[in-house]
Amino acid sequence: MITVAALERALASDPAWRPEALSDLDEREEFPADAVAALDRAGLPQAYVIAPDFDFPGLVQLARTVARRDLTVAIAHGKTFLGAASVWVAGTPEQTRALAARVSAGHPVCWALTERGHGSDLLAGEVTAVPDGDGWRLDGDKWLINNGSRARLGCVLARTGPGGGGRGFSLFLLDRDRLPEQAWRPSPKVRTHGIRGADISGFTLRGARVSAAELIGAPGAGVDIVMRALQLTRTVCAGLSLGAADHALALARRSVTASRFRDGPLAGLPYARRVLGRAAAIALTAEAVTVLAGRSAHVLPGELSVASAVTKAFVPTSVQRLLALVTELLGPDELAGPDGFEKLERDHRICAIFDGNTAVNRTALLAQMPRLGRFMRRGMTDATGLDAVAGPHATRSPLAPGRLTLLSATGCGPVQALAETVRLVREQGEPLLTGLAERTLVQAETLAADLDGFVPVSGGLPSAAFDLARRYERVYAAAACLLLWLHDPAARGGPPARAALWPRACLAHLLGLTDDPSYEALGAAAAAATRDRFSLLGGGV
Repeated sequence: MITVAALERALASDPAWRPEALSDLDEREEFPADAVAALDRAGLPQAYVIAPDFDFPGLVQLARTVARRDLTVAIAHGKTFLGAASVWVAGTPEQTRALAARVSAGHPVCWALTERGHGSDLLAGEVTAVPDGDGWRLDGDKWLINNGSRARLGCVLARTGPGGGGRGFSLFLLDRDRLPEQAWRPSPKVRTHGIRGADISGFTLRGARVSAAELIGAPGAGVDIVMRALQLTRTVCAGLSLGAADHALALARRSVTASRFRDGPLAGLPYARRVLGRAAAIALTAEAVTVLAGRSAHVLPGELSVASAVTKAFVPTSVQRLLALVTELLGPDELAGPDGFEKLERDHRICAIFDGNTAVNRTALLAQMPRLGRFMRRGMTDATGLDAVAGPHATRSPLAPGRLTLLSATGCGPVQALAETVRLVREQGEPLLTGLAERTLVQAETLAADLDGFVPVSGGLPSAAFDLARRYERVYAAAACLLLWLHDPAARGGPPARAALWPRACLAHLLGLTDDPSYEALGAAAAAATRDRFSLLGGGV
């Protein structure tokens, strides 16, 4: 599996990845074929194959690395992992071996779930698959499919039960090269506000006959498999948002250090440092959530249904707020130009939509909320598992997608361990961080009490219910920040004034404290950082 450092070296020297070249393609709304080919040559497709040595957090960071340079290319290329995920979850050994060879060779795969007029409602799908001899025949239209025209393989969700429902859909892996041309007809590319060059299109299946070997999992298990695969894909999608945050922070840092105000740089103004610090706190909080969820896929796979829903709801919306905030710091050079903010901002808007929008993920979280509330009140924890999730060098089990479950039988360990986590923070002797952590614990205890008696209702949820989900996300985010800080000696070994700076700023952000003094200090640290990235993972924090 290629490393982040190797990927960065490959892209830095490739002319297809010059910002000017990518900007020109965006202006022409042209697919970035050369940039995609450069990722293939670098070996990124092999990182999409789940093998015994597969590193899921490493894949998230690879997606982040590409997205930091261009979200359009990251989304176009990364779709192959999304399209293949269902096979990694439920495919036979023969299916996984065959798909691994195709993916490693750079053959794009699409995930054909959605249809025109149905949006995120997969149970309303009208594409059908009916038995045909010893195989199946598929008919219907899939629409708003990333790589719908370019893909050589498509993972297609189709209705196999006339009445539909949770057991009325199945998944099929279609090989376009084995079908007659008229059986898979691409539909025109849809013009989009962001990711203009991406192949957002679809295709029509007419009499597409496939063998029984193309069925993924059991008949009727399609929705179950998709929901488990989404736990992986939603977490990878958060890596795209982190890349956007990296890009935006780099622009803001460049602006405050290069722009002049009277006799000094803009970074000399307390207001500019506070804004930059708040933006950095948002980015680091989103990163902490994503890091913890990515490691949980290996260590706590039974809880990923919770962690992935939290991550996909929290991270893109947080980064969108970051993008709005940093506009206060950007000058004309950062707003426009080939590597500017304008393209980044409109490209990122799609990240909150695909693989389940924010409301869909919060609805999924609310479906488990009664159980999560009970576990919060009991304080059930897996100390060994949490150590493995939070420790930067902990040994983690190989990823086993088959162990993913639709519902968590143990709740969410980081949230349920918050009281113990706060006790450990108190022992570190950091009074400012301890005060913020204790306020967070009070909010968590209030949430647990408010969840007592909560019952999700069918036919729609009131807005107050979605506020419960948002509150749970913030508690998870705070727990992630504290756990990562506690388990990283390097984060606690600096000068006393800096030792707990980043978690203080992150918790202040989560508590809604807009004028906390930690922002200005974090902004000064970000402005003075010498590395390209300001990140928890060896990026100058």
